[in-house]
Amino acid sequence: MNAYDRWRPALFSIAVLLTVVAVAVLNGEDPEQSTSPTTTAEVSVATTTIPKVPLDRRLKEGVEGDDVLRLQERLYALKFDPGPLDGVFGQATKQAVWAFEKLILKTPRKQATGVVTPEMWDIMQSNVEVIPRRDADSPSHVEIYLPEQVMVVFKETEVMLITHISSGSNEPWCEEVTIDPGEEGNNTMKQIKVGICGEAVTPPGIFYFYNRKQGTRESRLGSMYNPVYFNFGIAVHGAILVPLEPESHGCIRIPMSIARYFPALVAYGDRVYVFDGIKEPEEYGSPPPPFDKPDPNYTTTTSTSVPPATVVATTVAPTTVP
Repeated sequence: MNAYDRWRPALFSIAVLLTVVAVAVLNGEDPEQSTSPTTTAEVSVATTTIPKVPLDRRLKEGVEGDDVLRLQERLYALKFDPGPLDGVFGQATKQAVWAFEKLILKTPRKQATGVVTPEMWDIMQSNVEVIPRRDADSPSHVEIYLPEQVMVVFKETEVMLITHISSGSNEPWCEEVTIDPGEEGNNTMKQIKVGICGEAVTPPGIFYFYNRKQGTRESRLGSMYNPVYFNFGIAVHGAILVPLEPESHGCIRIPMSIARYFPALVAYGDRVYVFDGIKEPEEYGSPPPPFDKPDPNYTTTTSTSVPPATVVATTVAPTTVP
């Protein structure tokens, strides 16, 4: 055996190692460092081995059919809640498609259409994986992406829910608001009306869920269904109107159908990470929202007290969720 034959295995191993290092360098990776936190959603889309069913038309709000049912079933499997699996393309299905467009397809929020094309359907049938941006110190955690207007609930690294949201509009406001007994600003036993001015801001940062209420509540920030609070009066709550644009007074609005079971997905102490796409949540800490104040143009003569609305408190029970 000559010297080359004797050292050939070792030379082959060295060549493999150098190839691996070269690939890492070309990809901009540092073999000595781990992945750092990012403000960009990590989404993996791979080709699936499951036979794909073609789509021969565009699906949009108002259409019905078996293809709509297949769309709803696929959204449900991907944890985008489309509402009832009934083959009818309604508002809930449209909002789920919005979330898919914005988070998976990286469609700018203002350009989301809620229309499913054959090309989009082809991507939906791929293996889509959403990776959490943070390794939280709580069993479950929530990540809120303000630029995309999307919220994701994770149990460890598993996605439990992805939903379209509407957060603070970042505009000043002055309104007459109704406040239920027990809510901030009302220490009476009756529902009251007062004039309030504030700024519609959803602060980015790191928070945790610390309180919740059942049913419909009237507060300084407006009507809230099943609110789960994470930053003073700011909560994730159900709303009848969850538009494509940010429009709340600072809270995170979610569709009513999702708000019915959302509280069962999270617990007291679960972390909430709010990303604004500018800096990391850790750089902001846990800033409080801008505190509102009485409307100086609202006279006390127009303030009224009315009996509290009848609210039927619903027990949060195990529910079939995406």
